[in-house]
Amino acid sequence: MPPDAAAPPAGPHTDFRRAVDEALSDFLTARHRQWTRSDSGPAFLFSAAHDYVLSPGKRIRPRFCFWGWRAAGGRPGPEIVRAAASLELFHSFCLIHDDIMDTSDLRRGRPSLHRQLADLHARSAWRGDAVRFGVNAAIVLGDLLVMWADEMLNSSGLSQADLHGAYRFVARMRADVCVGQLLDTDEQAHGGSLDGALRVVRYKTAGYTVQHPLQIGAALAGGSEALLAAFDAIGRPLGEAFQFRDDLLGAFRDPAVTGKSNLDDFREGKPTALLALARAAATGRQGRQISALHGNPRLTAEGAATLRRIIVETGARQALETMIDDRVTAARMALDAAPLAEDSVRGEIEALITSAAHRES
Repeated sequence: MPPDAAAPPAGPHTDFRRAVDEALSDFLTARHRQWTRSDSGPAFLFSAAHDYVLSPGKRIRPRFCFWGWRAAGGRPGPEIVRAAASLELFHSFCLIHDDIMDTSDLRRGRPSLHRQLADLHARSAWRGDAVRFGVNAAIVLGDLLVMWADEMLNSSGLSQADLHGAYRFVARMRADVCVGQLLDTDEQAHGGSLDGALRVVRYKTAGYTVQHPLQIGAALAGGSEALLAAFDAIGRPLGEAFQFRDDLLGAFRDPAVTGKSNLDDFREGKPTALLALARAAATGRQGRQISALHGNPRLTAEGAATLRRIIVETGARQALETMIDDRVTAARMALDAAPLAEDSVRGEIEALITSAAHRES
């Protein structure tokens, strides 16, 4: 699932990031106190969740939500920061569960949450199986973050009428992610195809990364149906471009930069658009090499290098770059026609488009 240099809501980029992180920290600290006031047993689990959510990340979903709000005429304030920050709790749930399903050991440059908890179990010499404990505890913490995302949104200070107006997009965002994960699992079981990979991207990533955060922010501010439709036209292609960039970074970028392994997707046999394009253009020998290497859980660095070479030689890497460019163009055209409340917001969303599609991590 997901991976900035785009413009923040006010002042330098770090100001908005700091405001979102402060809102998240305040909320999570209050939940920690609530649940550990009379029972210190789960304190370490709440601390692990707090540290995980606030680990380095792009906070791109809160930023799209904020600028959706501003595009509909909403004014800056702590209420929209809290509402936007709630999307980061849902995002953390997605990452936690995705890492478990993909058996990924690294996230944001540090061990994934289930690995952290398994290591804690092992170091503490607790009873039972450490790996099972880590997976079980991480699953439940992920589930808890979904519930807290609801609570944080509903306690943001925005009116019930505004919250009700945005609920359809919140519900659709969550359902789309789960359907996308199911489609991803099914594609992997059947070998994958380009059409299937594109369908997974539309549901699993595009909606909850760009489209729905923009629409949630706009709906919270009472945005018009025309604006909500414009954000659909912006968000879908840009969300796809975001995932295609993620696929390229996952295959070619240094893990020290991305914070994620550049072997996991290959070893897991992820049915990405990148691999589908390579398969479609491969020679017979290249196709056999892809089949032997992609999805091999014991894939070596040398084997991964062979896959990368084939991806380049078949033109798949350049083809995916072209698909990114096409989608960015579509998003920018939709932005140009969007009925924004303030024209200055257009430049802020344009900066987000650039950073989402052309980021380095």
